[in-house]
Amino acid sequence: MKMSKIAVKMLIGDKAKYIGIVFGLTFASFIITQQAAIFIGLMTRTFGFITDTDQIDIWVMDDGVTYIDEVKPLKDTDLYRVKSIEGVKWAVPFFKGIIRAKLHNGHFETCNVFGIDSPTLIGGPPIMLQGKIEDLRTPDAVIVNRIGAEKKLATKYYYEGKLYRRPLQVGETLELNYQRAVVVGICESTRTFQSQPVIYTTYNRAINYAPTEKRLLSFVLVKAENPNQIQELCNQISRITGLKALTRSQFAWSTVNYYLKNTGIPINFGTAVILGFVIGMAIVGQTFYNFTLDNLRYFGTFKAMGANNHMLTKMIIVQAILVGCIGWGLGLGGAAAFGLISYGTELSFRLPIQLMLFSFFSMAFICLISAIISIRTVTRLEPAIVFKS
Repeated sequence: MKMSKIAVKMLIGDKAKYIGIVFGLTFASFIITQQAAIFIGLMTRTFGFITDTDQIDIWVMDDGVTYIDEVKPLKDTDLYRVKSIEGVKWAVPFFKGIIRAKLHNGHFETCNVFGIDSPTLIGGPPIMLQGKIEDLRTPDAVIVNRIGAEKKLATKYYYEGKLYRRPLQVGETLELNYQRAVVVGICESTRTFQSQPVIYTTYNRAINYAPTEKRLLSFVLVKAENPNQIQELCNQISRITGLKALTRSQFAWSTVNYYLKNTGIPINFGTAVILGFVIGMAIVGQTFYNFTLDNLRYFGTFKAMGANNHMLTKMIIVQAILVGCIGWGLGLGGAAAFGLISYGTELSFRLPIQLMLFSFFSMAFICLISAIISIRTVTRLEPAIVFKS
């Protein structure tokens, strides 16, 4: 215990190098955590609608669909084929499409339009902020997500040279494909990957808004009778109908895998994370090594007084653990503060506990490598060095 206290005093006593080591670890921890959190948040947005519809067990789609935004319409008869399969509690149609909304000022905004089952309203928004989901049964009714209402669908106007936005209000109207749509509610939903406004309406109304096509059924949403046999039901639906049937989790991961394989997002964020790791290791490793060199005479004195290599190794490890925990904590705190500041903006940010553990072990690895370099130097040290001028 006494040697550990001496090790801490040695470390803190050299304030310049102590601050340099902590700064390097803080920088590395912040960059790794922040960039990875943005990446995770961005990936979460890709399947946000899947997680929002938590009452659904199985998504049925065309066999060629690989992610949520890839819509290959089904035949209307596919809905009844799925309904007829043993083990299906209920199955409802679902429309997903991109439709332009015309605003009062004549501008157009591209929107995600979701058409949910008219009788049951299954697949509707998870949280209603204004109005009720049952209001969708009124003529020309639509529900708009809060972000869309406050941002892209808001009425823009200038006052005294400044740009202002008046959020879209309940009771106002839009034009979807040149057809009237009345806003009857505002909901809270996960932002889409492209941050486009989200509009909910009934299935029958959605296919009227959509451009004329031969097929308009995007997905069939299924509830299993037995929650413990969802995967078996997926396999049965695929075997009987020839369509792809995925659980919510499988469809979410399929969507994530598409963006990982077909976009440059992983490379961009991965490069930033690796860069933070390399720079942190370079700063910490070099500074920690220089700190050890500057204190070789003390380590030599300890050896001359009878301290063995095991005791000196323990001292260096104590120093590495101390700066590692401080640097990781400061970096993680900075990343969390960044997430709080950016909350509610276009920037995506998600900091799960798995990411915290990943950044912790990253800092532990950097400290371990730095400690090993210093330990090798100290263990090879001859005690006679303290008697040299």
